[in-house]
Amino acid sequence: MSEPTVPEGADAEAPEPEAPQHEVIVVGAGVAGLVTADALARRGYDVLVLEAQGRVGGIVSRHDLDGIALDAGAESFAVRGGAVAELAEQVGLGDDLVDPEPGGAWLRLADRSVPLPKRTMLGIPSVPLAEDVIAVLGWRGALRAYLDRLMPVLKVGKDDRLGPLVERRMGKAVLERLVAPISGGVYSSNARDLDVAVVAPGLNEAMTRAGSLSGGVALRIGDGARPGSAVRGIRGGMHRLPEALRAEVERRATIVTDATVDHVERTELGWAVQAGERRWTSSALVLATPGAPAATLLASAGIPVEAAPATTVELVTLVLPPLVGAPAGSGALVAEDAGIAAKALTHATAKWGWLAEDAGERAVVRVSYGRAGQAPATADLSDADAIALARRDASAILGIAVPEPIAADRVRWEQAQPSSSVGARALQRRVRDAVADEPTLEVVGAWIAGTGLAQVVPDAKEAALRIRRERFGPQEQEDEPDAVSDDADA
Repeated sequence: MSEPTVPEGADAEAPEPEAPQHEVIVVGAGVAGLVTADALARRGYDVLVLEAQGRVGGIVSRHDLDGIALDAGAESFAVRGGAVAELAEQVGLGDDLVDPEPGGAWLRLADRSVPLPKRTMLGIPSVPLAEDVIAVLGWRGALRAYLDRLMPVLKVGKDDRLGPLVERRMGKAVLERLVAPISGGVYSSNARDLDVAVVAPGLNEAMTRAGSLSGGVALRIGDGARPGSAVRGIRGGMHRLPEALRAEVERRATIVTDATVDHVERTELGWAVQAGERRWTSSALVLATPGAPAATLLASAGIPVEAAPATTVELVTLVLPPLVGAPAGSGALVAEDAGIAAKALTHATAKWGWLAEDAGERAVVRVSYGRAGQAPATADLSDADAIALARRDASAILGIAVPEPIAADRVRWEQAQPSSSVGARALQRRVRDAVADEPTLEVVGAWIAGTGLAQVVPDAKEAALRIRRERFGPQEQEDEPDAVSDDADA
């Protein structure tokens, strides 16, 4: 029997395009992906989350050492903006938000350890001749820093980069002994690459008003600054946040782990996502992976973008017998000329009261490696050798003989380029511009929002709002109550 034919001149009816399986697919289940998925699922949207690893959370993760649940990555969050604390409240962790102990941190120099000066911003002293500043710089360095007060106002506020500004105004000692350790230890960046307008908003204007860099810092920090007050943690560890987020998302949506997405493409009605032989379709797509894989996926969809190279950071955690004679305080930043491979040490059981309770007689120390533009000193070492190096470095930093660890672990992270680096914001804008013509596509995560949960969380929520408004209707309003109540499926 012959197949029916279409009469000449008549048009064959095109098959209807396949309806998308989901309204939104989120690729990546780090905190950014989970926040985006949660914000959409709470509104009643059909959301699928695909994660390459066998767990969620990204850099906010957990490891267990000698029976203690510890953070393997981020251990705190910046309080600015309030978005992270609000998220913790939303997922039931509000009562477990905690402040670090007030002991503060110290600085390890080549020949001694000294407390970090208190009235500073990014290590820049507001009072160059303060006793705690002289303890770090010596009289010669402190007097050179004080010359900042005597320099003409006309030269103030002309540098975009933090390092050259500090060196010109206050001298090399302030840059190398105070600012550089904080830039490397906190931001994993070279101070010479930090954008003043981003890392210290308003400082240039304050300098102009005050007539000096130190005076500008004094105006910016005001009175009553307390070491450690800019961050908070979660009792039990920051890893509880993505765990709680996962539970919330899975009440309303689906998370598939061990699904490495290798290709995305535009379809007639949305997007198709491929992970090996598995394929899913959706009306809208959110890429919540680190920069390099996100750029690869965007390229597969015909959207070429550039991702800044990430910084490799390694963290060695040591669970130790009691540390007798260790300096008081939460940890130390290490000056580059100190002759120590590590860039920073956190005495976690001194920093967090809840952890001291959990650890009992034991001490927990985190030693970090990987300065901006340099491979970590541990990069080519075996785990055993990396742990041995961390123990030696901890001894040098703490000024005591650190005993053999009861337990230890070594983890490696790829950390996105800080948005505070010169040129980073411009690169992020170029990426956003490249995807702006696709109203059903969003890109979230630290590489596009900036490092730190304080930047990642609100950016992810804004991406979810744009998806709702652009793809699912302009009637969506940011301040409307959730379409699906928290106990809808209870």
